[in-house]
Amino acid sequence: MDAKEISLDEKEVRPVVDHLNELLANYHIHYQKLRGCHWNVKGTNFFTLHVKFEELYTEALTTIDELAERILTLGKPPYSTFNDYITNSKLKEMDTVGVSDKDLVRALIADMASLIELERRILDITADAGDDGTNDMVNRFMQYKEKNTWMLRSFVNED
Repeated sequence: MDAKEISLDEKEVRPVVDHLNELLANYHIHYQKLRGCHWNVKGTNFFTLHVKFEELYTEALTTIDELAERILTLGKPPYSTFNDYITNSKLKEMDTVGVSDKDLVRALIADMASLIELERRILDITADAGDDGTNDMVNRFMQYKEKNTWMLRSFVNED
């Protein structure tokens, strides 16, 4: 497939694809961190957080698939190796074993802030490229994280 087949200019879409691949790499690191939080959370908040972390990683997995499919729709290949993810991600891996529940949540809040920052940049780039499809998709991802950031901040009682 080619970007012009969906009425987009290939030259204008190239930065969109590059940024989507960067976001994809970051989401893979975020997803794995969420899985680690889900597996390793302990304490009195176990039942609440175990369920919340599962919700978040399930949503992240769906987002990863949508990102990869959008990159393909725009005519380019998505990153697909762990090396790609680690090399191109702003987010860093985290050993979640033995970390307090509140520190796990704080780490996820920080990840979401970084993801939202990347998504806001993509919204500007997609607007410039006339890529409303990607813009709508990324805006939906961002809104989900904004709401969950508020919820997680409330859990750790931080403004």
